Amino acid sequence: MELQQQSAAVCPTCGTRRERTSAGDIGCMVCLLRVGLSDVADPIPPGDQFGTYAIVRRNDGTPWELGRGAMGITFRALDTSLDRVVALKIIQTTVAWGTTARERFLREARAAAALRHPNIATVYHFGIREETGQCFYAMELVEGETLDMRVKRTGPMDPLEVIDIARQIADALAAAETRGLVHRDLKPANIMIVAGEERDDPADLLQNSEKQHLGKCRNVAKPSLPIVKVIDFGVAKALTEKADATTLTHNRFIGTPAFSSPEQFVNRMVDVRSDIYSLGATIWYLLTGRTVFPGRTAQDIRGKQLSALLPLQQLKAARTPSRLIALLKSMLAIEPAARPSPRDLALKLQRCRAQVTHRRQAWLFMLAGVLFAAVLLFAVRSPHPKNVSSASSIPEKSVAVLPFQNLSDDNSNAYIASGIEGEILTRLSKIADLKVISQTSTERYKSSPKNLPEVARQLGVTYILEGSVQKSRDTVRVNVQLIKAANDSHLWADTFDRKLTDIFSAETEVAKAVADQLQAKLTGQEEQAISAKPTDSTEAYDAYLRGLAYMMKTAITAGNSLSAQQYLKEAVRLDPKFALSWALLSLVDSRGYITQSLQPTLALRDEARQAAQTALTLQPNLGEAVLAKGEYHYACLRDYNAAVRYFEQARQFLPNSCRIFEFLAYVERRRGQWDQSESYFNQAERLDPRNVSLLGQHALSYINLRRFPEALRKLDQILDIVPDDVDTLAQKASIAQAEGDLPRASALLAPLRPAASDSAALETQIYQAMLERRPEQIIPRLKEILANPDPALGFYNSELRFWLGWAQELAGDHSAAQATWRQARSELEPFLKEQPQNYILIGNLALTCMGLGDKAAALSLSERAAGVIPTEKDAFNGPGPTEILSRVAARMREPDRAIAALQKLMSIPYMSPLANNVPLTPALLRLDPMFDPLRNDPRFQRLIAHQ
Repeated sequence: MELQQQSAAVCPTCGTRRERTSAGDIGCMVCLLRVGLSDVADPIPPGDQFGTYAIVRRNDGTPWELGRGAMGITFRALDTSLDRVVALKIIQTTVAWGTTARERFLREARAAAALRHPNIATVYHFGIREETGQCFYAMELVEGETLDMRVKRTGPMDPLEVIDIARQIADALAAAETRGLVHRDLKPANIMIVAGEERDDPADLLQNSEKQHLGKCRNVAKPSLPIVKVIDFGVAKALTEKADATTLTHNRFIGTPAFSSPEQFVNRMVDVRSDIYSLGATIWYLLTGRTVFPGRTAQDIRGKQLSALLPLQQLKAARTPSRLIALLKSMLAIEPAARPSPRDLALKLQRCRAQVTHRRQAWLFMLAGVLFAAVLLFAVRSPHPKNVSSASSIPEKSVAVLPFQNLSDDNSNAYIASGIEGEILTRLSKIADLKVISQTSTERYKSSPKNLPEVARQLGVTYILEGSVQKSRDTVRVNVQLIKAANDSHLWADTFDRKLTDIFSAETEVAKAVADQLQAKLTGQEEQAISAKPTDSTEAYDAYLRGLAYMMKTAITAGNSLSAQQYLKEAVRLDPKFALSWALLSLVDSRGYITQSLQPTLALRDEARQAAQTALTLQPNLGEAVLAKGEYHYACLRDYNAAVRYFEQARQFLPNSCRIFEFLAYVERRRGQWDQSESYFNQAERLDPRNVSLLGQHALSYINLRRFPEALRKLDQILDIVPDDVDTLAQKASIAQAEGDLPRASALLAPLRPAASDSAALETQIYQAMLERRPEQIIPRLKEILANPDPALGFYNSELRFWLGWAQELAGDHSAAQATWRQARSELEPFLKEQPQNYILIGNLALTCMGLGDKAAALSLSERAAGVIPTEKDAFNGPGPTEILSRVAARMREPDRAIAALQKLMSIPYMSPLANNVPLTPALLRLDPMFDPLRNDPRFQRLIAHQ
């Protein structure tokens, strides 16, 4: 549709002057774009390809449309270069672009695409389709509903939930402000919400039955943590610049009148405070279901903004807290200067939430007292029932599979006992009607323990399955018995003699028998899943069992990961259709990539992708395959939204898997949603209460948050299960270091002699020597290790060489330190070619260049590491490169940069890239010799004064 100027007129919708067109009096282009182009023209040109993005089609062949409105139509599309699903918005363009216009548009667009924040849907790419001249952009695909849809579906929202949503949006605006970006069209339809898990609230003190009763009242709904994503951020500016250049809009107005700030109507400059106004109007809508100033035209709305008083009775009718009403009044002020900044707003919302929580807490206490009195009165007046058992949270249909005994003559066949035990447990875990405890929680118990009731209590189950395996040549005998732990009564037992090629039938029979004894209901899908025969190859299954045995070991070390990978690769080589082994290979690769227990090369990442995709292609409903695909997106691509979708999909196939909640905990931790992550950790631990790896990760979260007492309690739980565990004792020592208690740290570390492969414990010992300023005590140990480096440790050997150089420098042997660092740099640089995204490797190289006095290289590498893993994308590891930068800047006599980095680090949780991953604390800053050049700086002295 070509626009032809006819005569000037005033748009009846928004009040702006515009030109009539040959299409008739259809309003100005601003309103035309705002209401959506679907009423005028379909903006899809022939063909589905826009650069590297291909529109996805539904089964009926039609393009998969996600929505219409604003400035075009949004489709589900596939980024063919990165193998990820995106939302692709196609903008209608009807006027030819000149070179200047294109450059201006793309310049503004790139600024928008550079914005990264957990609460902002990332814009991946802006482009112009050369064939048609259309502009388009690809952004993160957010699965959920808009706030507008939510209000229309459920009505006005609870104030507490609204405050949680607004806090996240305020954080997003603060991030945008630092980059000079303004949304210009913030409204409920441009804010997506993904439902969060229910969480415990400080005010939530009543029993479940009381919560359910109170939940019927609007203002005491169960608290939840909604996940918010602002979409189209910065796009309005980019498209406005393009529109100005092509004379498609007039008066430069862009936005939605009902949610636009007063200055947007009169061509005044807009900044983040305009978005604050729009956020205030959005909050009003969420609380009341109405817009602040309704009107048929933009002129009506503008007039009411200037002359009418805020209809505060609407807020009062919605039972809005007084502090929130006062805050809304400031956000909706006519003058921008009277509105709060995003950071002030976030702080005031936090105080507002505290007020709401406090009032509800007081009300709940009062109600709880009334209910307690009523129950007590009833108990006094009612006869006591007979034979009432004590309350128990252990479900009747719950079972744990203890380690099977290996009765084979050859001890090398122990992996078969472990593998068959694991396979039986895997089949049981696919039955939703059962609670099944993971093997990681049971592996530390001996077979046939004497204190069976206590074991069952610790695991939270009613029944125990014991067994033994004996292999002789190609024949396997499996003995199993099901026991009710409370009275040690045997419900069922059987013996199965099978060829190794037919061992699957025995595993299936055991699972079905246990389900039958516990009266668990099986769906057709579950029965099919537990009866599946994963492979027809005896050799492939044998290799798979060996790989599974290594995969299930508690410690994620290079040795365990390499062995698991080796055997699983052999299994799929022997049987390329072995979907379960492909899935586990992908999981090992992805886990090795993100933990760096395997060298994180691009080839490893590609192998993880191919293995997961092969498993899904072979068996689309295999839960482990779906889980592997999610883990690949999480660990290798950091595409958290896609990962969560796969994890949620896997839950229907793996209802008892703690790994789903564990992986979700990791995702939320990297998103910076620490409370939500903790909730998922708690859910995982209910399914796997003695999983020391899981407990260790939960402790690590507390350490990153500097909640050291809670971390120590988790670590003590681990030591109750595995006394004298080296990694756990070293982690406790690292907390003592962070608290400035070097004698306690020394006492914990002195008995330990970790190998080079036990990197965290070894580096904690090294760091202790640095903090005590006694480097000479660690130099001989490092030289001993580096005399015969383990090739499997890859770049980590050179990381140890950096530490050796630092110890030599601190001991006063400058020439030896320089020689060591030169060797470290020559070893690290080749690894970087294969691992360009390895921020730990880049950070090691930056520190090594720092030691060599190469200031330019050290600072450049520090910045490169930060670019690889930005904090906005990863709140867990993302700040780590900033710590490297602070150390480099301190030693390179750049105090301003060092102090700025430290000030940022001291205010946020994160995982340190050094030693045992404890974030910097005032105590560590006081002790760490790397920061000696800053000692006389008053700003540094203020940092170390806090504890």
